[in-house]
Amino acid sequence: MRRTTKFAALLTVGILALSACGSDSDEPEAGSDDTTSAAPTSTIKVGMAYDVGGRGDQSFNDSAAAGLDQAKEEGLIAESNESEAETDEPETAREERLRVFAEAGYDPIIAVGFAYAGAVGKVAAEYPDSHFAIIDDSSLADVPNVASLVFAEEQGSFLVGAAAALKSTTGNVGFVGGVETPLIQKFQAGYEAGAEAAKPGTKVQVKYLTQVPDFSGFNDPAKGKTAAQGMYDAGADVVYHAAGGSGGGVFEAASEAKKLAIGVDSDQYNTADPSVKDVILTSMLKNVNVAVHEYLKAVNGGTFPAGVTTYDLAVDGVGYSQSGGFVDDIASKLDEYKAQIIDGTIKVPTEPAK
Repeated sequence: MRRTTKFAALLTVGILALSACGSDSDEPEAGSDDTTSAAPTSTIKVGMAYDVGGRGDQSFNDSAAAGLDQAKEEGLIAESNESEAETDEPETAREERLRVFAEAGYDPIIAVGFAYAGAVGKVAAEYPDSHFAIIDDSSLADVPNVASLVFAEEQGSFLVGAAAALKSTTGNVGFVGGVETPLIQKFQAGYEAGAEAAKPGTKVQVKYLTQVPDFSGFNDPAKGKTAAQGMYDAGADVVYHAAGGSGGGVFEAASEAKKLAIGVDSDQYNTADPSVKDVILTSMLKNVNVAVHEYLKAVNGGTFPAGVTTYDLAVDGVGYSQSGGFVDDIASKLDEYKAQIIDGTIKVPTEPAK
């Protein structure tokens, strides 16, 4: 393990920055003693490295945060600290973020998002006695101190794609992806397949906000709004986003166009601004909170998971929301599709049709 003057300074500054989180909300302050939580049953200290947008993105990162909060409330961990990636930061910054946690004794360290894959691979090798988990990446499946927590996003996206087609009156729907990667293409593939299954011939417009290595597409509401506006102007009446914090812009566009939108990762009807709730048809639930909580529960029980764990429809790792009651009339049909996916009758693609 390396120790330099520069690194020591980064460590001190990093830990101070990590401790300054969310004290003005009902959430426990990260890194502080939470007197309302259950008495911890262990001395486990968790480091949580969020992707761009961090806690408060009302989507992917917030879902991970919910799992961490639940574990803390249940006394499964003694302490947690958090940090988030910055837009356009270099790979070395992600590595240093993980090293800060490792040097400070946080174990396990959870990296939220596939963009951490390179950093986790490198830092896990430097700290073989520390344990890491990464969400949305399976490339480190053979690394003994890394757990890969992945999801069948295509399955949940199939269900909301069917919902979009069934609710569309124009036969024209849209998909906004944050960054064009194989992972986000899984959302697109499932959505397109679901729309086609429910109403063959449904047109699906597709727009990605940025390309790798530019990950700002996950935290740029203005771009999300512009993309969705273009789709509504071109005839779409339902737009699904898999764009993290950029999704807020999609909801704004839907509200202004008096059309519908579909959220992602968490039940965004419950987290979005009240002014746009009436346009959120449903959300594709990707229960990152469940994965984080289950992982920490195992750690509390004395086991550090490794290898790949997949959360699919069969274990409620993904699904769709019914908040607002907008899909109640088609829920039975969506649940039929769900059962057919689980029993293998429907095979959902993981790549968009060429």
